[in-house]
Amino acid sequence: MSGQPGHTPIVVAEPRLMRDTILAACRAGRRIGFVPTMGALHAGHASLVEQAAAECDDVVVSIFVNPKQFGPREDLARYPRTLPADLALVGAKGATWVFVPEPSTAYPAGHATSVVVAAPAADFEGAIRPGHFAGVATVVCWLFNVVPADVAYFGAKDWQQTVVVRRMVADLAIPIAIEVCPTIREPDGLAMSSRNAYLSPEDRRRAVALHEGLTSAAERWQAGDAVAVVEKAIRAALRSRDIPVDYAQVVDTDTLLPPRPGAAAVALVAGRVGNTRLLDNIFLPPRP
Repeated sequence: MSGQPGHTPIVVAEPRLMRDTILAACRAGRRIGFVPTMGALHAGHASLVEQAAAECDDVVVSIFVNPKQFGPREDLARYPRTLPADLALVGAKGATWVFVPEPSTAYPAGHATSVVVAAPAADFEGAIRPGHFAGVATVVCWLFNVVPADVAYFGAKDWQQTVVVRRMVADLAIPIAIEVCPTIREPDGLAMSSRNAYLSPEDRRRAVALHEGLTSAAERWQAGDAVAVVEKAIRAALRSRDIPVDYAQVVDTDTLLPPRPGAAAVALVAGRVGNTRLLDNIFLPPRP
């Protein structure tokens, strides 16, 4: 549909030009897919672009390291920036345009608006990283205005983020569909993440405990064990590799509240491996 392997995407930095370009494509009857990213792209991002290209006529990928979602103890300057490699990757997967705004265009002088999504952003990452989801919601809302696409693609690895974005879109009546795509994993099960680049070789070996814990949790869930037993299986796997557990909890897929009897759930886990915080989750299908 959009680009072919080896295709060179068009890079756009100016928000007005990006918006006018997308609106013109929409008027021409083209279906637009959008993949928001912070760069340092890997196979997980590539899968999102690939799916968007398969389902849409044109694909926009944004690459923007959003300063508003970094906390005071999180090193914004340390976040990897690999723009040439990122452009090559998304071009090969079919991106038509790559939107690379400067922070000053997203947050010009006098910027005073923040989007706060209350309930689904309150716990887990929201509790550990105060203000993080306000930064996410604010920039995603801005991006959806600049890139008025038909559908936006997000990875399931950051499950809470997808819940927050879907809630914001519903509450603000933003005319865009949200597609949540499966987590892409390394051969040993570790979820692909830009943060994995921070892991030492030893920490990389230990990090697989997150997936091991989730796999064990899914087995316990399918066996009909109580939620507390399912959660204990996740914690045990992390502690067996000396990984401090930030949280390991089974929640409702849509509300992040305690799971409802007979409904699907998701097991969320976060832990610190060396100096790097890693997140993961696994879907738990409905059971009697």
